[in-house]
Amino acid sequence: MSARPKISIIGAGNIGATAAHWAASKELGDVVLVDIAEGMPQGKALDLFQAAPIEGFDAKLTGSNGYEETAGSDVIIITAGLPRKPGMSRDDLLATNAKIVGDCASKAAAQSPNAIIIVISNPLDAMCTVAMRASGFPKERVVGMAGILDTARYRAFIAEALNVSVEDIQALVLGGHGDAMVPLPSYTSISGIPVTHFMSQEKLDAIVDRTRKGGGEIVALLKSGSAFYAPSAAGIQMAEAILKDKQRILPCACYLEGEYGLEGIFVGVPCLLGRKGVEKVIELKLSEKELAELHESAAGVKELVDKL
Repeated sequence: MSARPKISIIGAGNIGATAAHWAASKELGDVVLVDIAEGMPQGKALDLFQAAPIEGFDAKLTGSNGYEETAGSDVIIITAGLPRKPGMSRDDLLATNAKIVGDCASKAAAQSPNAIIIVISNPLDAMCTVAMRASGFPKERVVGMAGILDTARYRAFIAEALNVSVEDIQALVLGGHGDAMVPLPSYTSISGIPVTHFMSQEKLDAIVDRTRKGGGEIVALLKSGSAFYAPSAAGIQMAEAILKDKQRILPCACYLEGEYGLEGIFVGVPCLLGRKGVEKVIELKLSEKELAELHESAAGVKELVDKL
């Protein structure tokens, strides 16, 4: 067994290949890229490996059309599925991506029964349910990437509006990964100073609205495909927290069993992420309005899961 951790990325499109790039450059471990397109994951893995002497990272990079090479993975990142096109909601991808994600999760889990699965495919929260059912993994070992991306967009827009460093902005976005996500201005601060000290409610409301539509804004600009730099970076932040047992508190799509009054559903909440996966769901005190918005967002997720 290699002494380095092993990360398998299922789906070598824009998100998958960029995730491999972030993972290798951070030297998080050896990376296996899997895709059904013949030659594509092999070519991207070889290209990325040839960047190693320039960037100075040591990682074994493998491309494959099967799952044998993924055996013994510590982390499995599922990005496979159709991306959004202009005018499509994430929910429009449900039936097609459920088949793809279910197939990927069951095959990858068979090769790496102790891995932790990070789901990036859309519609995100529903795909987490698909991956958990298909893999048979316990809830703490299946987690969805959404909140970090949504929070990053929110933080980026605040930094831009105030002309301050992105590093100093702390924020949380909860709920399903979609237009009903729930940014929490009450938990938004700049170096510990409440954001309301720096900007009007009106300005903040406009940023919250832009955050909700952040993915759609990029889809409309790209015209073919959807965002990939920030989603892949967010997935790798989660992988790093797991592989290095960092015990980070990050907003992720977690399976809830009563927390926030929600039951049997994946939805974005703050959690403690470490070597065992989701080690704890953190329950915040929310205002009545925030809690109502979270429940409304979760209802949208539940509707999709029921369609499955």
